Amino acid sequence: MDIVHKIGRRKTAVARVYLSEGKGNITINKRELDNYFTTSTLRYKVQQPLVLTENAEAFDIKVNVFGGGVTGQAEAIRLAISRALCEIDAENRAILKPEGLLTRDPRMVERKKFGQKKARKKFQFSKR
Repeated sequence: MDIVHKIGRRKTAVARVYLSEGKGNITINKRELDNYFTTSTLRYKVQQPLVLTENAEAFDIKVNVFGGGVTGQAEAIRLAISRALCEIDAENRAILKPEGLLTRDPRMVERKKFGQKKARKKFQFSKR
């Protein structure tokens, strides 16, 4: 099996995932998973597609991720891993699709408008 390369995005985070056969090692930006994501919630998000498809110890995963915050990065990695697993085995799609792991979350930060304090917040209005 060759190395499978997929990209996942969330907000401004972009994750490039390289999936190959191995023992279940996950390396993110040349650091271990437990080193990179300190909270168990974020580690669970990254491993969720592997656990659902029962491939937790089947693949070695190398990830390059940049942009955004830690949650956005974790969800970008999750999307990329899900896409890679679908390319390896089409049957994984039936498992991951109902969980919503193959859907790119389109929500982005709304831009700030001129003449306003923030995207939606206005400056204080004085009638008289």
